[in-house]
Amino acid sequence: MRISSAITIGFFDGVHRGHRYLLGQLEKLAGAKCLLPVAVTFDQHPRQVLKKGEAPLLLTTQAEKMSLLANAFNGETIVLPFTQEMGAMSAKEFMRSVLCEKLNARLLLMGYNHRFGHGGGTPEEYATWGRETGIEVCWAEALSGKPTSSSRIRNLIVAGEIEEANAMLGYRYFIEGLVTDGKHLGRKIGFPTANIEPPEQKLLPACGVYAVEVTLPNGSKRGGMLCIGHRPTIETNGNISVEVHIFNYCDDLYGEQLFVEFIGRIRDEKPFSSLDALKHQLMQDAVSVRTIIERSE
Repeated sequence: MRISSAITIGFFDGVHRGHRYLLGQLEKLAGAKCLLPVAVTFDQHPRQVLKKGEAPLLLTTQAEKMSLLANAFNGETIVLPFTQEMGAMSAKEFMRSVLCEKLNARLLLMGYNHRFGHGGGTPEEYATWGRETGIEVCWAEALSGKPTSSSRIRNLIVAGEIEEANAMLGYRYFIEGLVTDGKHLGRKIGFPTANIEPPEQKLLPACGVYAVEVTLPNGSKRGGMLCIGHRPTIETNGNISVEVHIFNYCDDLYGEQLFVEFIGRIRDEKPFSSLDALKHQLMQDAVSVRTIIERSE
């Protein structure tokens, strides 16, 4: 016999504080009704399927999202493949054929501003469709304070407002990527860098210089200074690069994965008249970055 479930639905990009507040409410409701708490999510952003030109870059890859959900949620997470056919389903049909028949849902907790199904619906309509399919529909409380959503956090990150984005996430925004070979110019001016290749769909913060904490392959952590940008002093191709200078570290990292957490942003990217001028600015940046890192500890 299948276990009856209490379900909430979302893409959960970033698994931010609002998501975790919703999942906490689901756990309590499920426990009170002796139901299995289940978070239903999707393998790709719905807009990637329905409006391909409008799909956003994401706060988390699928693997990152699943890891964050595993740590934040004491229940089962089910990933559904989002297809054109699913996107065309009405909310009532999705509740009947997916939530009720496949997942044995008896309770659906909806985020305070969440809608699903082709054409959406009003709270009253969702409640009616739930009664018709044997699912009790409840609405979650909103997290107090500033409205928190994945789209708001994306906008903050694109603007370089890392500290405010981190406050909404409830953790430091991060990237993880492979270290690739570069031009080694940083080493020549006393600031060797690791060139990081982030995942294709991962949202990068605004161009500029950031204070970061780097987790090395051996698990140890070091402070660092990261630059995202076009390297206007030495490049003309317009490509975006992600380079991190790790304080007090000089080992070879080529081919390794680095995990980098953003702490704060200190300045915009800008061109310099020479490598000596760039070196002078980096020396000043390093002082500012170390101060930010010390304050965050």
